[in-house]
Amino acid sequence: MQAFLKWTLEAIRKEGSWMSWMEEKRLEWVPLAASRLQSILQGHVFLVLTDKDREWFEKYIISSINKNAGNRPLLPFVSLKTFYPSLDEVRSREDIEILEDLLSISFPHGYTIFYIGKSNDFKSQIAKSKNDSFMWLLDEQMQNSFYLSSADELLDIKLIQLYKLMEKTIDALLFAQISIENE
Repeated sequence: MQAFLKWTLEAIRKEGSWMSWMEEKRLEWVPLAASRLQSILQGHVFLVLTDKDREWFEKYIISSINKNAGNRPLLPFVSLKTFYPSLDEVRSREDIEILEDLLSISFPHGYTIFYIGKSNDFKSQIAKSKNDSFMWLLDEQMQNSFYLSSADELLDIKLIQLYKLMEKTIDALLFAQISIENE
């Protein structure tokens, strides 16, 4: 079993120069991914949520995550908007609390909000209200989130690359190829 930080560096370098941007951000990625992705092993459902401009990416994740699963089990990634069609009507702290109650009842083994988008979108408040959310935030650096810039002209490519790294990380976790202890 390999240490997660070393494995991540090797996985990034294996992809070649097109993913070199991630090499310097791996120190930000590794602790966040280690703490959030291990929840899959605990039976959590990942509820994918994005801002309006990243809705295409939500569809990409949901349609891709189990497409080429190969020998691994299917992964519980679900669109929160599909699960709760009235999501765009959530506008207050009370609405978020009601939604959290519904999610707690619906997913008794736990759930993780996986948010990708700008922090000024109200949907980000749903993710921020839960301490163990997995957030890829645009234009805001926040503890326990992964920072990206919406001004980056390669943002869409970087999102897909980051998704591919996440998927490889999940495979490595499921097949005990990496150790996330002390990460």
